[in-house]
Amino acid sequence: MEDPPADIAALFTAHRLDLVRFAFLLVGDQETAEDVVQDAFTAVHRRWRRLADHDRLLPYLRTSVLNGCRAVHRRRAVARRLRVDKEVPFWSAEDQVLLGETRREVFAAVSGLSRRQREAVVLRYYLHLSEAETAAVMGVSCGTVKSTVSRALRALAVKLEEGR
Repeated sequence: MEDPPADIAALFTAHRLDLVRFAFLLVGDQETAEDVVQDAFTAVHRRWRRLADHDRLLPYLRTSVLNGCRAVHRRRAVARRLRVDKEVPFWSAEDQVLLGETRREVFAAVSGLSRRQREAVVLRYYLHLSEAETAAVMGVSCGTVKSTVSRALRALAVKLEEGR
């Protein structure tokens, strides 16, 4: 078995960007997405000796990133309830170039979905996970993934049609 830092470094190099993009689609800002992914990799490093299956680290990281994004949304909800001022997200010039107009419209439509719908759509169509893999990451059944994605796609079609 390789030394943990070498395994984690290789995994980081190969998958960090995809995981940050995944988190960005769920939380809506680059800095928070990067923090969530960094926390997931830190947790893997810290728990290395206790992780039973080192060959299944990528699914573990995806689940960890998803849970980190959920925690971000919970903290934001608490802040809204307590009326704590927070920074209003804005599109920087760099973000505008990267995302483009169409992507911003899709991002806005996806952001308007419920948390579960947003997670299911991003896992299935952005990360290209199977229904079984999506179900495993989300901790739900394959049937739940199918119905959630179906409802989400209908909602997205309506939102994107309205914007035209």
